[in-house]
Amino acid sequence: MEVPLESEKKKSSEAVKTVSSGSISSRKRVEARNVTDSGSVSSSSVPRRNSTGGLAQRSSSSLSLSSDGRTKTTVRDKTISSSVTEPVRRSLPEIRRSSISALHAGKPVAAASPTGTRTPTVSGSSSSKAEVVKRPLSKPALPVSASSSSSRRVGSSTVDASGGGSVRKSVTKVSSPSMSARSPTVSGGLRPGSVSSSSERSSGLSGRRKVGTPDSRNSRFIVLPQIEIKASDDLRLDLRGHRVRSLTAGGLNLSSNLEFLYLRDNLLSTLEGVEILTRVKVLDLSFNDFKGHGFEPLESCKALQQLYLAGNQITSLASLPQLPNLEFLSVAQNKLKSLTMASQPRLQVLAASKNRISTLTGFPYLPVLEHLRVEENPILKMPHLEAASILLVGPTLKKYNDRDLSREEIAIARRYPAHTALCIRDGWEFGRPEQAAESTFRFLVEKWKDHLPPGFFLKEASIDKPLEEDVCHSHFTFVHDGAMSTDPPLVLKYQWFCGDVTLSNFVRIPEATNEFYLPKHAEIGKVLKVECIPTLGETEYPSIFAISSRVKPGSGIPKVLNLEVHGELIEGSIIRGCAKVAWCGGTPGKGVASWLRRKWNSSPVVIVGAEDDEYLPTIDDVDSSLVFMYTPVTEEGAKGEPQYKYTDFVRAAPPSVSNVRIVGDTVEGITIKGTGDYFGGREGPSKFEWLRKNRDTGDFLLVSAGTSDYTLTKEDVGCCLTFIYIPINFEGQEGKSLSATSSVVKQAPPKVTNVKIIGDLRENGKVTATGTVTGGTEGSSRVQWYKTYLPTLDESNLEALSTSKIAKAFRIPLGAVGCYIVAKYTPMTPDGDPGEPTFVISDRAVETLPPSLNFLSIIGDYCEDGILTASYGYVGGHEGKSIYNWYFHEVEGDFGSQIPGVSGLLQYRITKEAIGKFISFQCTPVRDDGVVGDKRICMGQERIRPGSPRLLSLCTVGNAVEGTTLRIEKTYWGGEEGDSVYRWLRTSSEGVQSEIMGATTASYMLSIDDIGFFISVSCEPVRSDWARGPIVLSEQIGPIIPGPPTCHTLEILGSMIEGRRLNFNAVYSGGERGECTHQWFRVKDHGLREKIKTQDFLDLTLDDVGAYIELVFTPVCKDGTKGNPKNVVSDMISPADPKGIELTISDCCEDRQVTPSRIYFGGHEGVGEYIWYRTKIKLEGSALLNISNASDTEICGTELTYKPTLKDVGYFLALYWVPTRVDSTCGEPLVAICNTPVSPAPPVVANVCVKELSLGIYSGEGEYFGGYEGESLLSWYRKDSEGTVELINGANSRTYKVTDSDYTFRLLFGYTPVRSDSVVGELKLSDPTDIVFPELPYAEMLALTGKAVEGDLLTAVEVIPNSEMQQHVWSKYKKDIRYQWFCSSEVGDSFSYEPLPNKSSCSYRVRFEDIGRCLKCECVVTDVFGRSGEVVYIETSPVLPGIPRIHKLEIEGRGFHTNLYAVCGIYSGGKEGKSRVQWLRSMVGSPDLISIPGETDRMYEANVDDVGYRLVAIYTPVREDGVEGQSVSVSTDPIAVEPDVLKEVKQNLDLGSVKFEVLCDKDQTSKKVSLGGTYERRVLEINRKRVKVVKPATKTSFPTTEIRGSYAPPFHVELFRNDQHRLKIVVDSENEADLMVQSRHIRDVIVLVIRGLAQRFNSTSLNSLLKIET
Repeated sequence: MEVPLESEKKKSSEAVKTVSSGSISSRKRVEARNVTDSGSVSSSSVPRRNSTGGLAQRSSSSLSLSSDGRTKTTVRDKTISSSVTEPVRRSLPEIRRSSISALHAGKPVAAASPTGTRTPTVSGSSSSKAEVVKRPLSKPALPVSASSSSSRRVGSSTVDASGGGSVRKSVTKVSSPSMSARSPTVSGGLRPGSVSSSSERSSGLSGRRKVGTPDSRNSRFIVLPQIEIKASDDLRLDLRGHRVRSLTAGGLNLSSNLEFLYLRDNLLSTLEGVEILTRVKVLDLSFNDFKGHGFEPLESCKALQQLYLAGNQITSLASLPQLPNLEFLSVAQNKLKSLTMASQPRLQVLAASKNRISTLTGFPYLPVLEHLRVEENPILKMPHLEAASILLVGPTLKKYNDRDLSREEIAIARRYPAHTALCIRDGWEFGRPEQAAESTFRFLVEKWKDHLPPGFFLKEASIDKPLEEDVCHSHFTFVHDGAMSTDPPLVLKYQWFCGDVTLSNFVRIPEATNEFYLPKHAEIGKVLKVECIPTLGETEYPSIFAISSRVKPGSGIPKVLNLEVHGELIEGSIIRGCAKVAWCGGTPGKGVASWLRRKWNSSPVVIVGAEDDEYLPTIDDVDSSLVFMYTPVTEEGAKGEPQYKYTDFVRAAPPSVSNVRIVGDTVEGITIKGTGDYFGGREGPSKFEWLRKNRDTGDFLLVSAGTSDYTLTKEDVGCCLTFIYIPINFEGQEGKSLSATSSVVKQAPPKVTNVKIIGDLRENGKVTATGTVTGGTEGSSRVQWYKTYLPTLDESNLEALSTSKIAKAFRIPLGAVGCYIVAKYTPMTPDGDPGEPTFVISDRAVETLPPSLNFLSIIGDYCEDGILTASYGYVGGHEGKSIYNWYFHEVEGDFGSQIPGVSGLLQYRITKEAIGKFISFQCTPVRDDGVVGDKRICMGQERIRPGSPRLLSLCTVGNAVEGTTLRIEKTYWGGEEGDSVYRWLRTSSEGVQSEIMGATTASYMLSIDDIGFFISVSCEPVRSDWARGPIVLSEQIGPIIPGPPTCHTLEILGSMIEGRRLNFNAVYSGGERGECTHQWFRVKDHGLREKIKTQDFLDLTLDDVGAYIELVFTPVCKDGTKGNPKNVVSDMISPADPKGIELTISDCCEDRQVTPSRIYFGGHEGVGEYIWYRTKIKLEGSALLNISNASDTEICGTELTYKPTLKDVGYFLALYWVPTRVDSTCGEPLVAICNTPVSPAPPVVANVCVKELSLGIYSGEGEYFGGYEGESLLSWYRKDSEGTVELINGANSRTYKVTDSDYTFRLLFGYTPVRSDSVVGELKLSDPTDIVFPELPYAEMLALTGKAVEGDLLTAVEVIPNSEMQQHVWSKYKKDIRYQWFCSSEVGDSFSYEPLPNKSSCSYRVRFEDIGRCLKCECVVTDVFGRSGEVVYIETSPVLPGIPRIHKLEIEGRGFHTNLYAVCGIYSGGKEGKSRVQWLRSMVGSPDLISIPGETDRMYEANVDDVGYRLVAIYTPVREDGVEGQSVSVSTDPIAVEPDVLKEVKQNLDLGSVKFEVLCDKDQTSKKVSLGGTYERRVLEINRKRVKVVKPATKTSFPTTEIRGSYAPPFHVELFRNDQHRLKIVVDSENEADLMVQSRHIRDVIVLVIRGLAQRFNSTSLNSLLKIET
């Protein structure tokens, strides 16, 4: 990748290689430029110019490496000669003079022409230098079309005919696409500066040179964005320096596939034709003739990533389109006056140095820009330009003018308003941050003034600091000038937007059209913009805007923005409380809602159960005000401040009634009652009426009025009654009436009296109900029996024991034990009409009997698998868990053994174990209260018999396949099984069944005879006592099918030796054979199987040696059925005998390694025997085979490969090879000989270096190779910092002594090898020596002025040594002196110094942090060559603290009487102790100060007493050890009344008379703060003459004036600082009132109104304090 700035290169971790100061690659080439046919040489060196701004200046510079690894460059100006002619040295051979042309070519130089013309040599002139370039690894893009001497691809440097030229230095990055930007190219056309190798030579030089300013003072790299660099020749094109005038010219070969195009140093002035480059990534248009317009064609280059436009005449970038992938842009060295261009969304580096930029107006939006360079522009005179760049670019900017951003500038940038970048782009003159807010606002107002509504001017346009999900208000204030009417009024419309900090990409926020907005969580870190559209009538004017700072995270504490209560405040109508909450970053949760009821003239009371958003007002709420209280709570549990909303008084609903009904039986003599549900306030004297319906006419007759009760009479029998309810409320309002009609009134029913229960009240006892029946007959009456657990009669707790019957007697069941017996006696007439039933309860509970069994029996079948069931009769209360057990008995009468598993069961299934035994059942009765009765046993009638033998199931298990074994599965029952009988049967498909002879066991294997038949089995069960059961035949299975194909035997045929062939033999069965498959596998020792092939044979190879061969055979039936595969493994494969197949030797050359071509066979090859012979003659036939016995041969090597040496030159080389296997088995030897003798190597020299023998004396050395050395040529060169190399005349020996001309240069030793046969090799140069410098200046010591006390200024003074040399170098070569201050630190027992950042001047002011520490100043002297001397330093004693002082003391807080004020300042003088603060008041215009008692904190909360005064804070700094400094005071502006309070006070003063509802302390004697319960309600009446406190009237008393007084002294009003709700009115020493109000706001209003009305008694008018015009 090409480095954009040669003068400022920075080391990169991405494989960037730099040229160090100590070495130059020996693989450099000098480009032979265009060669003319005539042979004349016209040389004009065009200096290489970097793509971001600078020409390489014609100067001599030196490089040095500093301690931090950065390369430092010192420039020494030299003059430039456009044409230099110098006599050519003719003492050297021709090849010597041509060797410098190939100084870095890396290839041999072409031979001289037959005419004997000499090639160019390097001149020693200091004003003419050869251009040298480091050869990149990539190939040139264009072929070379020149004479034979320039047919190779060589470097891009030039050497003119006279030895003059210019040195071109480039730094390349390995494997980078941009290295081609500096890769050499040779043009086929004519061009000034080319080198000719023809017989004629010319010394004329012509051409042009552009001289740039030095740009090598800070040599660091800019790392460009990476680009895919593997570019082939069809993807890149290099046309640098080809004088191209148009991209549409023929022969350019532009295509759409190009990705890298280099067109620098040409004559282009238009981009016509660039549209075809749709895939280009790197485009270099530097140093052409572009003027500034016509960049629109670049819009088609969507893939462009790097664009170089440096060194043109561009005046504007306005036509440069938006390039979506552009990452690097260089426009240095142009004539730009601004950077106005389209937005570049991916631009990371912008280099615009060396232009005429003087303004930031129109600066583009570059959202990802990281590097910005604007050096050497007029705009650098602008103060804080770096801060302005930070504002314009945004947070992505990392580098400014090739250095990290300054912390100070970053801090300054943060002090500017958020809209500063927009103002800068629109032309605002960048100013100081203190004035930026006002200045930018005036700038915007000036911009908007012509578009505002007529008669209005803008006073404010701002946005509050936005917090997440908190209310952010916008403030747009328009002021009317009063000249015109304001009808219609001015209406403001709002629209909010959200965007990045770059103030671009603002997105409209839907529905955000209010004056305020709640920023969302996703908008944290972004900025808000609000557009305000002023509207006057139907005319909308252009919008204005305001921009906020970045949205910050919320506090997490929610706030209630607004509370509303919706619904009609009428009894019975649902109302709903609605809260609008700002969650301030917390997760929205469910707030806490509650409703309170506030009666007139009383405090609110919580309504129990009303804890929801909705509430239904009841009668209790009528004539009361409701309070909706809401406390916001987040999901995290954070609670906000509760808010209240008072409603108007709840009204009562109109009177109404519902659910009117008649209660009671409509029977003659019964009193019935009419009722209904009243609604509508408090009920008054509602009206009731009873009407009787005539059964004949249907008319209604009023029978009763005024009461809701009515007693049915005989006249009502057979009629219906109607009850009418007329609702009337407490105020006498009458509602709509509602009626209800009863059923037909019945005649009175029969009755029974004297009901009794007689009989035995025990379990199973008989009882009878008796009674006297009137109105009916006893015989037709009915009785129903109940039980209850209560001794008293309760109809709801009765449980029926029987249905209603005529019989009066009843037997008590078991369920009634412990309960009381209840009889329901219903009298009835003979017609069946029932009367009122009468209940009677027994006098005691039913008693129970002891538990016992009245019978016990066993029933069932006494046979195996039969079920026996026990049954019994229980008496004696409620049965509990009676005990059941079953027993075995061998004989009747024994104790028996308990049968396990059946205890507690009444049934028993007889098992096989019970056969032949008796069974008994034992039961022990148990009552539910735990009482146990006598157990009883019941013995079975007979012994248990076994069951008849039989099979419950029979089946065969197995597959109906030949060779499979079938098994019988059966279930036997009937005692112990004996030897059951089996018979296997075969059934044909025609149904013929035959027994299989010999198949009488429980299993049977299918044979071939069974194929196609069905198989079944019969079984006759036989018990152990030979009892037989019925024969059972199983289901048939089949038909039987043949078995699967099977391979019985498998063997491998053949010899297990490498090179042999293997076959196999397999024996098959399983139906007709189909296409069986087989596979060959190679098995290694570790068990890894490798599939080889599937052919019928296998040829063994070397890969099989030492392995096993496995054959897998899969039998396949003709129908395709596959059987189980069978495999066989061979023995280990043995290798074949070793044998050499072929051996040849290619042509040999000295020092070139010879590797013979050979072919081996026979297992794995081992270490064979190799013998190399040297022979003068070429041997053949038998002589070659017996070479070991030849007399004129000599052994020269015993390895496979051989490198010929000088001794082998002219000899034939033969190789004797014995092929050997890895197990050392040898084969027949082979011998081969080369076809031609060994040729000598070309002369070369290596390890050319320079050694310093002593001060100023150097020696050149090198190692010669390539035959025998002749008279090699030696030379010395001088190299400057730009890479220009010049020959030192007369220096042609191995040693060289430094002269004065060598200072700031490096020395190189040149070695041209010459073989003894006069063959000349390539000139090799040594690595450059270190730069030759004079003695280094240094400081002998340092001294300090000043004291090591906090706040004092220390200055370091260096002492120069007295030696003559040091005095000389200090006066001539000293450049600057660098200082660094350090501060000591102690870590454990170690003592060290740490550097102080940004403290690099000779002076240092001692800070607070330095107290107790030692300071150290280091000094380093640097000379003009960039070298630094030894560090000298001086240390101080521990720093002492200074005198305590306070600086920049100020009071923070807004100027209203309700605000909080804080005093703050900057303390110095050691660690601050308990400094003192005292708050005072100062009257405007008076020098007197009034102390505020008790106010000694740094915070002070103002109150109404401070109105009109200035607050004064006296700050006395005190050090930690008690030392005091000088006190400093600071004051505020006069304290004003808070606007809301001021507005209300003015209104009350204008009225002149006002009343306030207050609470008064009943205990006037107590001077302490009273509890809330000691206050009573009072009315405070104030007018212009007097003030009085009145106790309001009650139901039993009239209003009473408790305190009355005028405003004459000593009347005054006192406040309580610890209670913002209290005040005291003092009329005189005998009359004072301690009052409490609901809020501080009301208290302040009362105090200011009283003081305003009492102003004639004050020295200062309250109207003047309140700014009220009288």
